[in-house]
Amino acid sequence: MIFRYARHTNNIKPLINFYCDILNFEVLGSFENHDSYNGVFIGKPDAGWHLEFTESNEKAKHLFDEDDILVFYPENKDGYDKIIEKISKTGIKKIKPVNPYWEKNGIMIEDPDGYKILVSDLKIYD
Repeated sequence: MIFRYARHTNNIKPLINFYCDILNFEVLGSFENHDSYNGVFIGKPDAGWHLEFTESNEKAKHLFDEDDILVFYPENKDGYDKIIEKISKTGIKKIKPVNPYWEKNGIMIEDPDGYKILVSDLKIYD
């Protein structure tokens, strides 16, 4: 099974920069004016999943709560350390997760739409 997380946004360019520059993902594809929608696919090649962000004349209405989180597990400690360094250098604010489990197992930030992103330091790569 392949997984796609699709979300409408009013901030497509800042989202591309955030997910590619900070989290080290790549633009896998994009489209323009497909039934009045523009979009981009972001992820890692051959990973079996990707994020899709779309924009149109219809404004996004984001409804989420503090426990709606995208959790990313870097492939190794070096990858984790590089992401944390980028977060620090860019001044992205760290957020305290509501769930204490995530506070113990990663660092939480927000993407340009205000969605919670957790970069986990769990050693799933050991």
